[in-house]
Amino acid sequence: MRCVSNARPERFAPRLSTMRRVYLDHAATTPVDPEVADLMAQVLRDVPGNPSSIYAEGRRARALVDRARDEVAQAIGAEPAEIVFTSGGTEADNLALRGVLKAREGEADGIVTTAIEHHAVLDTAHDLEAHGQARVSVIGVDRDGRVAPGAVRAALDERTAVVSVMHGNNEIGTLQPIAEIGAICRERNVAFHSDAVQTVGALEIDVRAIPVDLLSVNAHKFYGPKGVGALYVRRGTRIATVQTGGGQERGLRTGTENVAGVVGLGAALRIATAKRAAESARLARLRDTLIAGIRSRIPDATLTGHPTERLPNNASFCFSGTQGEALVVSLDLEGISASSGSACTSGNTDPSHVLLALGLERDLAQGSLRLTLGRSTTDDDIAALLAALTGIVARLRAAAGVAA
Repeated sequence: MRCVSNARPERFAPRLSTMRRVYLDHAATTPVDPEVADLMAQVLRDVPGNPSSIYAEGRRARALVDRARDEVAQAIGAEPAEIVFTSGGTEADNLALRGVLKAREGEADGIVTTAIEHHAVLDTAHDLEAHGQARVSVIGVDRDGRVAPGAVRAALDERTAVVSVMHGNNEIGTLQPIAEIGAICRERNVAFHSDAVQTVGALEIDVRAIPVDLLSVNAHKFYGPKGVGALYVRRGTRIATVQTGGGQERGLRTGTENVAGVVGLGAALRIATAKRAAESARLARLRDTLIAGIRSRIPDATLTGHPTERLPNNASFCFSGTQGEALVVSLDLEGISASSGSACTSGNTDPSHVLLALGLERDLAQGSLRLTLGRSTTDDDIAALLAALTGIVARLRAAAGVAA
């Protein structure tokens, strides 16, 4: 006889402490905007239809998906038909690389990318290479994490199918010259993909002005829900589906659309676009205050990423004589949330591939800390972080026998 427990499961995970926390890991994920959450809840309650159904409930769901597609397109200067909804940035990156390679099978098999891309790009490229479907060229970057457009040009050959260079790096915040790189790709008739997960919603992006053919978007980086994203596919770009099924999203991303998630994505991007100019300027001011404060208070603090061409909310450092995990745990105990790099690899104790690509020594790279600001960040939060971090670094260095 099977034993059945009468205990009622908790509806949600246990709450965090009531102590006010300072959240400085917006590059990993952002809180869902309350307006977005309300819209999604309304869709979940009131819109049961499948967008592919032709009766009233289905038409209502389709209308919401179409409106969200319009919102995403308008935010980046695209046409609605150029927006393909996905489950997030990782799927968008996969579809871009795998889809272009599949569409050009037998004609071109080269992928050119950089050493500091997100794993969604690097691992996909190397997986294609391991299965004999691609030749991969990985371009190095300078000490600030910038790739030279000339290096991209030099890596192209007659069988290059796609170039993938992220717009803003998720760990060190460095911005890449994607307009120049895109112009080179267009000149050589090579598809150009950019992972813009960190920049869409934070910076002005107009695909009519930037020669990019494919652009990845992720809702939870601009106060939308997790588990939904989009891929911009410029009209005329050769790309094939990488999965089979019902043929949704013009056949490029088959499967029933996540209606509530798509609505959340569209609304979040609309709101972020409206706030962008003022909010990015405010965050850049706080970022600069934070960088200056760390440099003045903590000896031998190494800023990583470009000093000026960087995301407006990103301050990333390496502290000699410390370990990133210890920094994060110590800050957590002080009520401050931060990270030592990409959230996707936070369980890995090896130094980040991004930091090693900058040419940093392994010991220094292990002491990394990424601080990324957001809408809730205040001057008081910056002051609290500076006060806590100064003491934490001193204690960790003392414990390691390193002079503070």
